[in-house]
Amino acid sequence: MTTPTPEPLPARRLERLADRFLDYLAVERGLAPNTIAAYRRDLRLYLGDLAGRGISAEGQVGERDVAEFLGRLREREYAPGRCYSSATVARVLAAVRGFHRYLVREGVAAVDPAGPVGSPRVPRALPKALSAEEVEELLAAVPADGIAAGRDRAILETLYAAGLRISELTGLDVDDTDLDDATIRCLGKGSKERVVPVGRAAVEALRAYLTQARPSLTKGRPEPALFLNARGRRLTRQGCWKLLKKYASRANLTRRISPHTLRHSFATHLLDGGADIRAVQELLGHASVSTTQVYTLVNRDRLRAVYDSAHPRAKRPPAHRT
Repeated sequence: MTTPTPEPLPARRLERLADRFLDYLAVERGLAPNTIAAYRRDLRLYLGDLAGRGISAEGQVGERDVAEFLGRLREREYAPGRCYSSATVARVLAAVRGFHRYLVREGVAAVDPAGPVGSPRVPRALPKALSAEEVEELLAAVPADGIAAGRDRAILETLYAAGLRISELTGLDVDDTDLDDATIRCLGKGSKERVVPVGRAAVEALRAYLTQARPSLTKGRPEPALFLNARGRRLTRQGCWKLLKKYASRANLTRRISPHTLRHSFATHLLDGGADIRAVQELLGHASVSTTQVYTLVNRDRLRAVYDSAHPRAKRPPAHRT
């Protein structure tokens, strides 16, 4: 069993420049804290690799150094028997490119060594959505009574009804809900705010949670967060993952399910029902409709499967007259 060697500590100058870049992303670009944390991890991998080869300043980095770093990253085990995927390597390269572009733009470096480096080919993975029946089974796995059950039902109904990202859900405050108008205001990527409608089932679950379960969780303390843990504090992403995994197991849903699965299901079911793709784009908070279009591929595959199984001549070869 191979134990990965730790990365050398990055050179102090490059580390300071990376911190300046991350501050720029947070303050001027308004990127979310989770995105900043991902950039920080990726740049630490890169700067550690440079340090291991004795590179301590931006002017010493060449195109070959960046390309060789990516090659080593592809082969490296981040855990015994597990290597970085092409998608992860592409994401790290995006962070490295952004860092070097920033240094050139600020006049710190004369050239961008990462610009000419080609991106790895990343297979486009189709989103894996639940069927409408599986969503019903998941929701049915939540007990009818209890404080935790009332909260969990509201969480699952909201994830599916609004198509929220997990960070958007856990970032909700009570004031972000307007149950009379059946809408939720959330903060998406790039701190972009959007208002999403929710259906009657989600409104009823949220209203029951706010009036019955949540007061017991706050224990009389003021807390703006909408969804709370057992200690009366804001529910974390990890806590949301854990409860979803629990109910997926109870519903005997054997494939891997995450909060994002419900977001995929939300989009897929809307398009199945005839929703306009531009409207789905707005509801999901996608900056580009091309991101939303991946769900049309899911629908196309489903339609093909239905056609092949149902049409009498879908697989029958044409008859040849003699």
